[in-house]
Amino acid sequence: MPFFAEGGDIGLLNFAFEGMVSGTKWGASIGVFAFVLLTGGAFGLIFASGSVERLLRLVIARKAIPGSLYLAILCLMFSLGGAVFGMGEEVIPFTLIVVPALIAMGYDSITAVLVTYVATQLGFATSWMNPFGVSIAQGIADVPLMSGSLPRMALWAVVTLCLVVYTHYYARRVLQNPESSLPYKSDSQHRATLDASESTTALVRGDGLVLLLFLGGIAWMVWGVVSRGYFLPEIATQFFTVGLVIAVVAILFRLNGLTANRAAAAFREGAQQLLPAAMVVAFAKGVVLLLGGDDATSPSVLNTVLHSVGSALADVPAVLSAWVMLLFQTVFNFFITSGSGQAALTMPIMAPLADVVGVTRQTAVLAFQLGDGFSNVIVPTSAALMGCLGAARLEWGIWVRFALPLIGWLFLLSSVAVMLAVLTGF
Repeated sequence: MPFFAEGGDIGLLNFAFEGMVSGTKWGASIGVFAFVLLTGGAFGLIFASGSVERLLRLVIARKAIPGSLYLAILCLMFSLGGAVFGMGEEVIPFTLIVVPALIAMGYDSITAVLVTYVATQLGFATSWMNPFGVSIAQGIADVPLMSGSLPRMALWAVVTLCLVVYTHYYARRVLQNPESSLPYKSDSQHRATLDASESTTALVRGDGLVLLLFLGGIAWMVWGVVSRGYFLPEIATQFFTVGLVIAVVAILFRLNGLTANRAAAAFREGAQQLLPAAMVVAFAKGVVLLLGGDDATSPSVLNTVLHSVGSALADVPAVLSAWVMLLFQTVFNFFITSGSGQAALTMPIMAPLADVVGVTRQTAVLAFQLGDGFSNVIVPTSAALMGCLGAARLEWGIWVRFALPLIGWLFLLSSVAVMLAVLTGF
């Protein structure tokens, strides 16, 4: 293979461009690339209104219900954020809000990271509609978009409930003995600077309409996918429309002092935050093209690897094969933490491999989701994790000491889920 190819051929140095422009708007690289950027920009507009942030501050600032219920509400909200729109780096500014608020209530920074970042990743891992994870993986695996939603919703409910219970017992232990908290000393910086601000305790005029439009937009997208068979072009347009309408409302109500110029900047910044994920998708596709492409009927390195792995797993029970897929995705996530990038790189192999070893492609997608999402809780290569730990002033070493048992339980839970998926023919 040449280093530099001409006439549209594939060369070692052509992989980036060829990976970026391959496919059509219905999938592969160019469609996913446009989808990720437009959706990121749309959420940039939504968050620029400040309505979501003020709703969260209102939930935290209320003193009428027990602290354990606050933690449960936060877990639910952020888990939904991960499940519905793949909340990742967007959780970092919310961590800045939640950490001092929970420390003021007698908890610690680990509790805050549990109900914010960890909740988003558990929601991401068990999502039935996340556009950056399960939707892309299903599209690459030729599985109908949002199919298998009910079992995934049930798994999401179980996992979120487990996190609520886990957080409750940990937070209660911290309340009873604050010095038992691993970050007790580092949290002293937050205790010294606590400042309850009255301006953060209520929604402002226009917030209700923005939140209603956001929920209506999500319902519109679900209807489109289920009833009309919408895919990447339509869903990207829906997100863009919702973001645009919310921006107009925010400008009219002067929410966060938003103007047309600031809205344009917010769209640009939202797309910019997801540009690395879009580039990873393109580069991953370019690597696949260098290896001969992912056409199952054409000779290629990937098909050779697939044949070898398939032969090795030929006599292995389907349950064990699915578990090996889960283990592979978990380990691979250390190197590619982008959910969309990992889907683009691994699903072209895992989907046909599932056919070979007697596992459904839906189960292969589930193994990708759980392996990718749960391991994000601990891998230091995750920008979102390191950003949240930085916002909480929590050292990664301290976090690892706390999170290792949690990761063990999550891997056990995901193993059971994948095995049940195989046994039930999911």
